[in-house]
Amino acid sequence: MKKKILSVILGGLLFSNVFAQSNNLNKRLEAQRIISLDFKKEKGSFNTSFKVCVGAGRANEGLRADWQQQLATVRKECGFKYIRMHGLLTDDMAVYRENRNGNPEYNYQYVDALYDYILSIGMKPFVELGFMPGALASGDKTIFWWRGNVTPPKDYKKWEGLIRNLTQHFTERYGTDEVKTWYFEVWNEPNLKDGFWAGSQDDYFKLYQYSAQAIKSVNQAYKVGGPATAGAAWVPEMINFCSKNSVPIDFISTHAYGVKQGFLDEYGSTGTVLDKNKESVSGDVWNSRKQIQNSAIPGLELHYTEWSSSYTPADPIHDSYHEAAYILEKLKQTGSAANSMSYWTFTDIFEEPGPRFTPFHGGFGLLNTQGIKKPAFFAYSFLNKLGEIEIADQDNSSWACKNKKGDVQVLLWDYTYTLPDSVNNQSYYVRDLPAKPKGEVELAIAGMPKGKYRLEVYQTGYKVNDAYTSYISFSKPNQLSRAQVDSLKRQNNGAAILTENITVSSSGTFSKKLQIKENDVFLINMIKL
Repeated sequence: MKKKILSVILGGLLFSNVFAQSNNLNKRLEAQRIISLDFKKEKGSFNTSFKVCVGAGRANEGLRADWQQQLATVRKECGFKYIRMHGLLTDDMAVYRENRNGNPEYNYQYVDALYDYILSIGMKPFVELGFMPGALASGDKTIFWWRGNVTPPKDYKKWEGLIRNLTQHFTERYGTDEVKTWYFEVWNEPNLKDGFWAGSQDDYFKLYQYSAQAIKSVNQAYKVGGPATAGAAWVPEMINFCSKNSVPIDFISTHAYGVKQGFLDEYGSTGTVLDKNKESVSGDVWNSRKQIQNSAIPGLELHYTEWSSSYTPADPIHDSYHEAAYILEKLKQTGSAANSMSYWTFTDIFEEPGPRFTPFHGGFGLLNTQGIKKPAFFAYSFLNKLGEIEIADQDNSSWACKNKKGDVQVLLWDYTYTLPDSVNNQSYYVRDLPAKPKGEVELAIAGMPKGKYRLEVYQTGYKVNDAYTSYISFSKPNQLSRAQVDSLKRQNNGAAILTENITVSSSGTFSKKLQIKENDVFLINMIKL
């Protein structure tokens, strides 16, 4: 009897052990992610709407040497083509005044200096028309530390005259062919009545009509659009207004951010919460595209002229390594729905709440004030390394591309939402946040031309090209010494973490395995030798 009981116990333990091993094996198999590609299966031209445009705070900041140096860096490494900013017509740009008889006087010296520089580095302006010059304003309501006037014009004909004169000036200075490639966007977020626009929706439509008339009076081919709203608002209303009143419109513009509540929080005092909804941001973009397709003008371009994880320049997720994977996840989901997705912004040289007092403060930028590259920067610089031909890829968190030389690039990432319930961004992303392992990713490519390749692997993630975690390790000083800045730049310079020469045999197969953690981003670059 004892032998029988012992046999049952041992059998049970053996079964339990086999079951546990089987369970662990299943977990390992579940954790493994395989990205299977065929070099010869092309999807088509790679959609690069992600680098059409990038944002900046305000025009006057663009006259600073450090701002210009940083813009040159992101132009070179991230490939952005257009730049959009607030405050082109605000008083610190000295564009408009009236003489003692009330007649307009125009001055474009500051605008010329800024636009000359932008064009000199191979970029173009995405012209945002705002805010209201003080001498033309109907009131004194302003926004931000730099006091952008958000009231309607006291005289819409004088506003029209300013926009016509400005457009004519651009034409004379830069040429018709150049200005035809620009976009003119009327105002910024007029649906935020307590923020960017003191008038009504009808007042905004009136402003838009006078602006569009002015631009088209210079050249019918110049592109004008709006409504540049927060939260993807007013799209059907804007198209209906233009359609019914025969007002020209060439594109729709609007904005989306990935937090759950609110639209404006310049000081970061509200406490933002990253939206857990998988379709945040991307759902808005696809809905805007659907609204256009179902409208009276279904062929309009769609430009998201602001987007990011959060709308406040005091949100530490912008500095965190989580942001890089977030950016890629949302851009992948968005696909071809928008003609451009303009990340807000390229730099922390951004003074809406006033000059910032710490080197990392949750600013919008891809670069911090000192030009230190954040993980978000690497999301875009890695994207910019992808070739012009997309390879068919069934994996939802990767892109595969090749170029005409036969080089192959695969950008892959893990996006994991880690924000605990009942915790806001401002209290969570300010800490050292170790990333948990997510298992193994295997990249398997078939059909490759045989030959020698140089394999390069790049990464951003926890403690890899992760300047903010490095900054935390310095005990978050309010000011960085020159040595600390140099150290952070060296540690986070985006250099390849692995470089080796490999040979692809006549079988045409290549395989690479990587251990991936939460919110890691990898770029595998294979250069044919």
